[in-house]
Amino acid sequence: MSGLDAGSVPDAVIERLSLVLLDVLGVTAVGASLPDHGALRQVWGAPAGPAPLIGGGRTVSTDAAAWLNAMALVSLELDEGNKFAKGHPAAHGFPAVLALAAELDSSGAETVAALLAAYEVASRFGRATSARPGVHPHGNWGVAGSAAGCARLLGLSAEATAAAIDTGAGMAIAGHFDSATDGNPVRNAWMGASAMSGLAAARMAAAGMARNTGTAALSLGTLLGQFDSAQLIDDLGARWDITRGYFKRHASCSFTHPAADALLDLRGEPGFRADGIAEILVESHALGAGLTGTEWTNRLSAMFSTPFVVATAARTGHVGPDSALDDPAVRALARRVRLVAADDLTARLPAERAVRATVRFADGGTLTREVPNPIGDADHHPLSEQDVIALLRGWLPRQPEFVDRAVALSHALPGLPRVGDALRELAGTEEEEKETN
Repeated sequence: MSGLDAGSVPDAVIERLSLVLLDVLGVTAVGASLPDHGALRQVWGAPAGPAPLIGGGRTVSTDAAAWLNAMALVSLELDEGNKFAKGHPAAHGFPAVLALAAELDSSGAETVAALLAAYEVASRFGRATSARPGVHPHGNWGVAGSAAGCARLLGLSAEATAAAIDTGAGMAIAGHFDSATDGNPVRNAWMGASAMSGLAAARMAAAGMARNTGTAALSLGTLLGQFDSAQLIDDLGARWDITRGYFKRHASCSFTHPAADALLDLRGEPGFRADGIAEILVESHALGAGLTGTEWTNRLSAMFSTPFVVATAARTGHVGPDSALDDPAVRALARRVRLVAADDLTARLPAERAVRATVRFADGGTLTREVPNPIGDADHHPLSEQDVIALLRGWLPRQPEFVDRAVALSHALPGLPRVGDALRELAGTEEEEKETN
């Protein structure tokens, strides 16, 4: 990845990168608009610097921007992901790369190469890692991608880049998945740590302090699960994982999306009556069958509750950042949602993340819908640029100028001689930040 040249990358890959970047920028701004993120920026005390707090109204030090943007990006479960990597490659690497690119005032071509390096390395490390049950993927295998992208921006040699990647993988976080289902925001902070660890690993390599000793296999394999190094080079140069990801239209864990899509589809059936639902059975693959919680205490825990997501979709026709958390009708219906694992659906992993939803009504009628993948998946129902823009405009109704700037940058990036000023414009102004919060 040290020699990755944006000019030699297929056009389709660059186009997809543009769309992923647009999604990352927009979703980060949505997260930054939350009151708790405004409060966090206030108490962080970050010094002024060259890197933007995206949608946050300020430019700050590189490290602070990387951490805070990464947290904002994942706070509403709207960030792009990749089912083959089993997580979120862009969220692991893009915040650090963009912050460092702003600091270095890198060229657009160098920034594109670094973003691609970050995504592809993170995704391959995600494929290679089979974490133990209970391990959340945030902040572990993806640190390698953050390190790779930053190393590419710093112009490190192949040997130094490998050392940065191995060092980054040695700073993996062993976070438990229950932190997400319990609604603990430390789960979002794991992505901030990923950004900072990637920066630190690349800087260590640049200083000649990093070594490639196989720490990645020890941290991600021996300690956290199993590590198949062959996945790191499988189809290298031929397969671009960034073209195989998914975008989200629901503010919830991706495992809940097919069920939400199924319920939204069923709402259009003549026999569907939200007030008459006696029970909803959701059959899922093994990866998603654990999100069974019928009680939630904040938005994070709700976003990791299939009963909440399904009940909200059934009752309101919408699962977004503004979906009500204390609707009595939603809570009552959520208690009548049953989530179970189905062997036939598990057998279809990883190509499909399928769900079957069966709604039983009080009068004895039933409706069933099976969904192979969520809407937004590149293999099922991909979202176009206009679809992503429409989602961002809906999530950022008071920031149309920001969306326009993000679209313009995502298109112009490969040809920019320098990216610093264009990235800093994404911070917006303090007045815009005050209006949003």
